[in-house]
Order: sequence, then structure tokens, then C-alpha cells
Amino acid sequence: MTENLTKETFLQKVFNYETQQEWAYAGDKPCIIDFWAAWCGPCRAFAPTFEALSNKYAGKVHFYKIDTDAEQELSAVFGIRSIPSILFIPAQGQPQMAMGSLPEAALEQAIEEIFFTPISTEAALKDASHLATA
Repeated sequence: MTENLTKETFLQKVFNYETQQEWAYAGDKPCIIDFWAAWCGPCRAFAPTFEALSNKYAGKVHFYKIDTDAEQELSAVFGIRSIPSILFIPAQGQPQMAMGSLPEAALEQAIEEIFFTPISTEAALKDASHLATA
């Protein structure tokens, strides 16, 4: 089940950017936020997919929606320039943004990989290898 967020509920449930400088997710489970608008055709087409996966992952992942027309400040905070935009917020770690409507299989794969697939030390080192200095 999805829940619509306002600025007030976002500050309570996700992140209070008015009082905190460093990212600190306030939720107890990972969440996905769909930035959308009623006039947006791709947003309306994506809505049933988002709703279906919210039911599948009920109790494991929070599914939130933010109407970019009604909540322009939240859109600006995240630099939303096109919709739909999907924000993945793990329980620990930094958020990740995906632009555009994702097919159900791709969204489900992203949920599994971002929220539920532990990363091995070897993979983490490989991913960080570009950070090494010469």
C-alpha cells in the first residue's frame, strides 16, 4: 500500500532537512518514493506497478508518493527535473535516484539489489578500486 507524503510527513518519516545537515533516514524499513504529478502520462502508467510492488513488499519496504505540483519544495530539495523519478532509500546508507518509469521486473530487481542483497567485501573493494590514488 502506498502513502502520499507532504512536506510535514516527509520531515517526520524520511528526513528532516530543516534541522539536519547530514543524511540520516528516519524510517525503520527501506523506502521508495515516487515523485509524480496527476497530469503526467508516464506517472499514471507507472502507478499500478508501484502499487502492485507495494503490496508484494508490504511490511518490508515503505512505498511513498510525492505529488511534485503540491510539494514543490520537496521536488526542489531532490532536484527533480523530470517525472516520474524514483528515490530508493535503504535503511542504512545513501539514497539512490532512478529517472523515468521502470518496468515491474526492473523495479523489483532494483528493490532486491538495493535493499536486500548483501555486498561482499571483495565486491565492495572492486567497486571502490577507482578511488585508489596512483
